[in-house]
Amino acid sequence: MNNKEFITMMAVRTGMKMSDVQRMMDTVITAMSEQFIEGEAVQLPNFGVFEVKKKMERIMVNPSTGQRMLVPPKLVLGFKPSPVWKEKIKEGRNN
Repeated sequence: MNNKEFITMMAVRTGMKMSDVQRMMDTVITAMSEQFIEGEAVQLPNFGVFEVKKKMERIMVNPSTGQRMLVPPKLVLGFKPSPVWKEKIKEGRNN
């Protein structure tokens, strides 16, 4: 599903104009982004938690040359789904 399809679906479900839904989604994403920049997690009840994690520095080996390289530490955005969604996804695969 791309952005336009998502916005259209949300507009139909809420009865709002597509431009209003787009503005609302932009506001939500901006607010979440600000929290990520500050290193804060964003928890959405019954959905999951988005959090910034620090990946430690590590040594990587180039498979073609065998050369060892140091990969510096970095921050990555992670998502941990709620137990409710984990169960829904698990049940969906069995159907």
